[in-house]
Amino acid sequence: QLVEPGVDLVHSGGSLRLSCVAAGFTLKYFGIGWFHQAPGKVREWSSGIRKLDGITDFSDSVKGRFIASRDNAKNTVNLQMSGLKPKDTANYFCAAKKGPLPRRDWPDTRVYDSWGQGTQVTVRN
Repeated sequence: QLVEPGVDLVHSGGSLRLSCVAAGFTLKYFGIGWFHQAPGKVREWSSGIRKLDGITDFSDSVKGRFIASRDNAKNTVNLQMSGLKPKDTANYFCAAKKGPLPRRDWPDTRVYDSWGQGTQVTVRN
């Protein structure tokens, strides 16, 4: 089970840190994806963390503004978001995949085994 806080609100240009805590399994053995879904739109990939070595990658829309990390001691993954814009307003989800996860599959929502319930992030002007 992946657990995320429910709601966050920030003004344009601000920062937020999202966390996702795993219960019942050890996150470092899982590939991680962060996704966002704006109202009326499909769920889109933001970033990923490779299992074990923790290598990260980001979509072009968030590269340079978001940082993904994993805290093995707390069995938690984090998404540090900065330079937020109103267009970043969305529901943000973490997801975990056990087993092999090639880089080309990171953006594919169908490959993940577990999903957090999402954090609604609202960015206001």
